[in-house]
This record gives sequence, structure tokens and C-alpha cells, in this order.
Amino acid sequence: MNQEQNKPWSPIALNEVLEVFRNAPFFWCVAGGYAIELAIGTPVRRHGDTDILIFRKDHLALHKHLADWDCWVADPPGTLRPWPQGAQLELGVHDIWCRRNDAWEMQIMLDESTGDAWYSRRHYAVTAPIEDLTRISASGIPYLAPHIQLFYKAKSLREKDEADLNAVLAGDVDLDSDWLCIAITTAYGDDHPWLPRLNRTVG
Repeated sequence: MNQEQNKPWSPIALNEVLEVFRNAPFFWCVAGGYAIELAIGTPVRRHGDTDILIFRKDHLALHKHLADWDCWVADPPGTLRPWPQGAQLELGVHDIWCRRNDAWEMQIMLDESTGDAWYSRRHYAVTAPIEDLTRISASGIPYLAPHIQLFYKAKSLREKDEADLNAVLAGDVDLDSDWLCIAITTAYGDDHPWLPRLNRTVG
């Protein structure tokens, strides 16, 4: 871990995210725990960062859009390095940390797409039309649809991921459980512990 990784996080607020990306010439949406809260309409838990998802093909346009920000590349499993303007990122890079001052404010996640379709880097058979990838909050913020976000969260089963699933299942959320069950089975196996709970919401 280098010195920059030890710098504190001060996550950017969602209303400010909207201002930062309002005129962005590329697809973007809020992801992570905040996407779950936007779907539910109420806070669920504290957040250590603010996640933004874009498509990999747009990462140079992102960097140009964030020209006033200090952006660093997170090389797996998480070593940070500076990202010079105009530098093409390798296929294995999925995360970018961004800040304007000393504290990190948002994490950009690069996702995959081809034509009008999104597909998961975790399993290329897990796919969806780009037009179905997001929802729009009452305040105009695009966010990752709950079934897509929960698919990502289903990999690790951290305490916060369980909390987000519980909040979705308990809330009035338009969840595509059929798609989510198929995606989890495809990528993580048919013995995943979320499947029995999600199956109760199917149909």
C-alpha cells in the first residue's frame, strides 16, 4: 500500500455528483450502496465512498471531463498510480480514484459494453441492454438498476452487501428478480445463498 492509499475519504454528495456530470458527453450513473438507496428512496447505511460507473470505452472522455481533478489508477489488487491525461488504460484496470483536494471523493468503475449491450467482466454471458441498465431518481440522478447492482454485490457477501439486499427486499423496489437469479447462477453457481430469498420474489 502506498502513501496515497492512506489518504482519507470524503465522499462527494450525490447532488454535487449531478453537477459534476450534468454535461458529461458519455454514459454515467451512480453505483454501489448509493444506487441501492436511490432505488429505495431512503438511507440504508453509512458509505465509505461514492461510486460512479462509466463504460470503459469512455475513460479518456471521462479524464478530459475531470481535467480539474486529480485522478489515480487502482491497479489490481489496488495499488494506486497517477493517471496522466491522454494515457490509455489497460484492459485489466477497473477502478479510478478521484479527488480535488487531499481527500478522495469518488471512485470511478469501468464497465464493459458492446453496441447497445452491457456485459459483466465477471462473466461475459451476464448481459443486459444498456437502456435497461439504469433508473432515474426523483432529483434526476441516474443510478444503476437494483438487479444489476445486487448482482455485483452477490460476489463478496460482505456485511454491507447483505444490508443492501435486505433493504431492497423490504422496500418497495422494482427488482428484476428473474434476471438477478439467472445472473447469480451463471456467474457464482446455483448454490448461492441469495437464490432462495430472491426466488420468493419471482413472479
